Amino acid sequence: MTIVSDVHALLEKLGVARDAYTGGDLIVRTPITGEEIARVATISADAVDGVIARAADAFVAWRKVPGPRRGELVRILGNVLRDNKEALGRLVSFEAGKVLSEGLGEVQEMIDICDFAVGLSRQLYGLTIQSERPDHRLIEQWHPAGVVGIISAFNFPVAVWSWNAALALVCGDPCIWKPSEKTPLTALATHALFDEAVRQFGADAPAGLSALIIGDGAIGQRLVDDRRVPVISATGSTRMGRIVGERVARRFGRSILELGGNNASIVTPSADLDLTLRAVAFGAMGTAGQRCTTLRRLIVHESVYDALIGKLKQVYANISVGCPVSSDALVGPLIDEAAFTAMQDSLKAATAAGGAVHGGTRVDVNGTGSFYVRPALVEMPAQTGPVVEETFAPILYVLKYTDLDQAIALQNDVPQGLSSSIFGTNLLEVEQFLSAAGSDCGIANVNIGPSGAEIGGAFGGEKETGGGRESGSDAWRAYMRRQTNTINYGRTLPLAQGVKFDVG
Repeated sequence: MTIVSDVHALLEKLGVARDAYTGGDLIVRTPITGEEIARVATISADAVDGVIARAADAFVAWRKVPGPRRGELVRILGNVLRDNKEALGRLVSFEAGKVLSEGLGEVQEMIDICDFAVGLSRQLYGLTIQSERPDHRLIEQWHPAGVVGIISAFNFPVAVWSWNAALALVCGDPCIWKPSEKTPLTALATHALFDEAVRQFGADAPAGLSALIIGDGAIGQRLVDDRRVPVISATGSTRMGRIVGERVARRFGRSILELGGNNASIVTPSADLDLTLRAVAFGAMGTAGQRCTTLRRLIVHESVYDALIGKLKQVYANISVGCPVSSDALVGPLIDEAAFTAMQDSLKAATAAGGAVHGGTRVDVNGTGSFYVRPALVEMPAQTGPVVEETFAPILYVLKYTDLDQAIALQNDVPQGLSSSIFGTNLLEVEQFLSAAGSDCGIANVNIGPSGAEIGGAFGGEKETGGGRESGSDAWRAYMRRQTNTINYGRTLPLAQGVKFDVG
């Protein structure tokens, strides 16, 4: 068996028609070897209009279906994903280059958010509010917002869709998904599984309830600019998010932006260094450094610096780098040559800024068409140059600090504000980190790294991370519109604030 035949067998097993991944104009390559594994047809910009029109029609019907019934579709989808977890997880590994446990873990995230959303379908709560007027009642209720556009990135090619779609569907919204051009096969497979869930669900699901559009930036722009798509959820770079956010705001739409992260962990004198070592290793090297929550800066107290960094250098020197589907390696390939080039450019800039680079060299695993690297540990004299930028690669910059105020200031002194963590057992220091004077990130963890979020908590960050939230206790509100109702059940008409307006 070859990678191509393995991928095609998985696609067939997952219900994707052969003509969907052969003969198209978009060449799909696996980062495992760099070889071509499929050719997918892209949609024209003009055809996007028809997709949006069908989704808008679907909204008219779907918003009338009771929330718990909408939840039933998501429950079925979760079960279909359970039945196909291994196949879809392996496909994620082949297409995105993740080690198999991470590919399977991504599908488990999809299952988890389905479970979460099913319960939520009976909990789309509003409020009853006390009125200042006699015989009046105020209530707040939530209605479906409309078509939701989902723009996802290559690094979590299926989970991000599910975080949005599961909530949007129970909230009464159809979805249109534009996946990354680097990972269209997993999108095709996921959508085939969704179609199977719809088949089991029955006629209450209207045509056009979920659509998949594969193409370049012009395709995404059509989605972003269309007034019939009131909500756009976009995951990717800060540069992309700035464009999307501005264009959606121009038409008074709503954006859910989950963008870059330059995440830091602070290691205090009271930290359990063995636990810290394991957490830092996964946080910085998991997914080959290609998570938005990847640990990119390690801020270590001078009293424990030598003890921790000495052991960490050994871990970096010995970490297994290899094929994610045919070995037990912990670090797979970078997604493509552009990612490798960006990593090397950042390491050169770090060296020029006085940094000491350990690792970062290319590893020959499957020939010149693939880009495997040894993760890089870079000791920096100051937080300058590439340290304040996000490079989507396994680079960990290490800095020293003397007091916690200094460490928190270093952590916060970057444009991004996604995730952060602190390692320590001193309660005062931990609580300071979690306080309003501490981390300015959307996620702040204690004694774990910045990555590995669960769907029960809101995911997203501040500043140039975009401010959006996916999943979590009230993330559903982003997919709905709020309406306040005043009900007069009396025979008089008292006005608010004591206003008098008697006409007879």
